[in-house]
Amino acid sequence: MERLQAHTSVLHILVNNSGIAWGEPYSSASEHGFSKVLALNVATLFHLTRACTPLLAAGGTAEKPATVVNIGSVAGLRSQPYPTFAYDASKAAVHHLTRKLASFLADKHITVNAIAPGYVPSRMSASLSIYENSVSVEQSIPLGRLGRATDMAGVLLWLVSGAGSWVTGVIVPVDGGYLLPQAKL
Repeated sequence: MERLQAHTSVLHILVNNSGIAWGEPYSSASEHGFSKVLALNVATLFHLTRACTPLLAAGGTAEKPATVVNIGSVAGLRSQPYPTFAYDASKAAVHHLTRKLASFLADKHITVNAIAPGYVPSRMSASLSIYENSVSVEQSIPLGRLGRATDMAGVLLWLVSGAGSWVTGVIVPVDGGYLLPQAKL
């Protein structure tokens, strides 16, 4: 962080996109795995945002605030049928922390929002057994397909552009309708 501050005096956009998934059966869930997920998905997000706050405050104005976008998950909004206890809890914490930071940083002209992706194949999710039968997953999503990186990018661009400058404390599900009451997995 010191090197960043030595080379720049303002920061307009911070995207907290690091994360790790972890799944273990309830009966054998390890303290190490649970702690590792919470540390990376929640604590690192908090500490990086806090360290960048002076630069973000210097880059934000009432008309064009600086922007923090956290990457959450639908797993933080709806309990998943998989043994991903730490991941689901960490993403729920990301969403709550997003709202807390939005309230706390608003007077510094910093907006804080989160994107909650649904089922999007990625390098991190490649090992999940759910994607072995993607047809079944697609059928559980009202819009009938898995998400794409471009779906997330569009929402991110909206949040960091002038069009999103009066939006803060919002968790935006990008899930093809997965969170709708009739959707089932």
